[in-house]
Amino acid sequence: MLIAADKFKGSLTAVEVAERVTAGLRRGAPRDGEGLRIAALPVADGGDGTVDAAVAAGFERREARVTGPLGAPVTAAYALRGTTAVVEMAEASGLRHLPKGVFAPLTATTYGSGELLRAALDAGARTIVFGVGGSATTDGGAGMLSALGARFLREDGTPSHRAGPLRDLATADLSGLDPRLAETETVLASDVDNPLTGPKGAAAVYGPQKGAGEDDVAALDAALAHYVRVLERAVGASATEYALAPGAGAAGGIGFGALVGLRATFRPGIEVMLDVLGFPAALEGTDLVITGEGSLDEQTLHGKAPAGVAAAARARGIEVVAVCGRLSLPPVALGNAGIRRAYALTDLEPDPARCIAEAGPLLERTAERLAADFLP
Repeated sequence: MLIAADKFKGSLTAVEVAERVTAGLRRGAPRDGEGLRIAALPVADGGDGTVDAAVAAGFERREARVTGPLGAPVTAAYALRGTTAVVEMAEASGLRHLPKGVFAPLTATTYGSGELLRAALDAGARTIVFGVGGSATTDGGAGMLSALGARFLREDGTPSHRAGPLRDLATADLSGLDPRLAETETVLASDVDNPLTGPKGAAAVYGPQKGAGEDDVAALDAALAHYVRVLERAVGASATEYALAPGAGAAGGIGFGALVGLRATFRPGIEVMLDVLGFPAALEGTDLVITGEGSLDEQTLHGKAPAGVAAAARARGIEVVAVCGRLSLPPVALGNAGIRRAYALTDLEPDPARCIAEAGPLLERTAERLAADFLP
């Protein structure tokens, strides 16, 4: 059995999910699990927990002191194995670094994400998987590019500190970007394929999650459109093309910054991470894959980790079941996604608050039920 589940956001990390499922399976297996082989490969789709998943798969955890989304220093981690680095933008510029109840949709910066990328380059990385998600920012990656050597100027010719706010930008110069980037393969890993602007763009779809009101969303969208025009004057028509490309709107538009400035290649986050984590090799000799995340819902079907795991396992003819905190997908949708059955914690504890607080023990009990159903 292979446990390849994502985190249960707000309650359990992907590593903790694997530990709890393993404990429950062994307790629920016939003959005390004699002959039962359980392997764990915690997964992530590019968002929160991506670095932790890489470390669990054998990457070395590295830390750097960088600029947080509000400008104060924070400690951020990335993962390194040989010349391959996994960098998670949320480590530097994520909502997790904001005080509880505090949002800064108009001013939060991705400058620290650029510093974290530079730290990976300094460590010798020449392939970077850049996982984006969980951001506190909507600066189009301007802060990130600024930290990597780009220059953004106002109308009066003065530098725009950390490249914001975007509406004040007059000119951009990307010629000073770290030259090592040209020799580095950068993969933009995200479960979001939105464009940069418009009704499906970074501000309209994700701005409210970062505290943006209706007027803020309009202002941010207009600022991002202005930012594209500024970059178009600097790099040509490709800036507009990148703004429309899948993934440009990821993580407050940092996807756009990575595409236009780092020449990154966009790939669905779970596909990238499964390759990096060695999922194909882990499937060898596996009879059943257990995947999951906190909520199995409609979003799961659009590039989230369980759907990616199920698709890869199904392609090898391996059966997949899922565990989750809550389940809102009907059996037909699960089946179409390649998941035979899903077990929800809310089946054991209907109260959501208690379900989150007691997620660990509940998940072990859920895994016992799974063992009774699937182990001979």
